[in-house]
Amino acid sequence: MTATLDTADTCSTREAAEMLGISVRTAQLWVEDGRLRAWKTPGGHRRILRRSVEEMLQGRRREVSEYGEFDILVVEDERVQRFLLEKKLAEVAPDIGIRSAANGYEGLIRIGERQPNLLVTDLMMPGIDGFRMLDTLASSPLAVPMHIVVTTALTQEEIRERGGLPAGVAVFHKPLQFQPLTALVRAYHDVWAMRKGARS
Repeated sequence: MTATLDTADTCSTREAAEMLGISVRTAQLWVEDGRLRAWKTPGGHRRILRRSVEEMLQGRRREVSEYGEFDILVVEDERVQRFLLEKKLAEVAPDIGIRSAANGYEGLIRIGERQPNLLVTDLMMPGIDGFRMLDTLASSPLAVPMHIVVTTALTQEEIRERGGLPAGVAVFHKPLQFQPLTALVRAYHDVWAMRKGARS
């Protein structure tokens, strides 16, 4: 990408984040991941192609209009635990869709692609852990709130020592008892289904 583009054809990372309704950090991750096309000025500033932002907005609008499932994103670095969560949560209702990520970095990318109805995340993960991911989401101007459930081996005191969690986050301690977790997910799903039915 050359530096000969008109400035009207590009925008800053912050401007792209505002247009997409995401945090600046998530926009930076998307650039690094190649999802947003960008280049650097001679001064080292990142410039993002407006066309790239517009294409992503169009794709997200299509997904919102076409996607009819209750979308759950599972963020868990331990493969067996991730598989069990996916399996148990998918059994809650036939119209539940499950996506997954192995760490907070992947989780932020998945959320940026399409915000889930429910985020189920571990806290202690390599790279961007659950604490950092939730902090990033808390500062993000995402338009639609989502339910958040944390699954962790940390005690409540250890969670507080690490800065705590955003208000409204449900915490389930490992080893997991799946019945209370799936009961909460079913309640979230049933409210979503009721609202969906009222809109149709």
